[in-house]
Amino acid sequence: MLPEATLDQARGLLAKMDAKGMTLATAESCTGGLIVAALTAIAGSSSVVMAGFVTYANDAKQKMVGVRTETLAAHGAVSEEVAREMAEGARARAGVSLALSCTGIAGPGGATPGKPVGLVFIGCAREGAPTVVERHVFPGDRAAVRGATVAAALDIAARRIAEV
Repeated sequence: MLPEATLDQARGLLAKMDAKGMTLATAESCTGGLIVAALTAIAGSSSVVMAGFVTYANDAKQKMVGVRTETLAAHGAVSEEVAREMAEGARARAGVSLALSCTGIAGPGGATPGKPVGLVFIGCAREGAPTVVERHVFPGDRAAVRGATVAAALDIAARRIAEV
């Protein structure tokens, strides 16, 4: 179950996007589809939500949303560069106004030097604007990191559509 606060965030985002005639897609790794699940839990979300790509494996990131092999090799899957390419690829492939992406280390394992558990990059590609990527290090266990990622992604999207 998703927390009511997250569902409220999703409702607000969908209403604002629908009012502006905007559409959305996601490309998710560490959340495994939780962002699009939060959005599609809301009745009527199909007027805004067009697609959700779950790109957990590097191969899926490449095939589904066009992340370049060179980017993965140079920066690793958990990086600003990969989050940027995921968001831009999802937006292009789904033909939407705005796309969100996330890639990170939800834990409990997977940390490497310089990339701790809780490190997440969230990308937001909006038509007619530069793509933004935010870096976060969320505290807590796997569920907490994933939940915080969903909330932060919805927040980024709300801020980006407020600029339209």
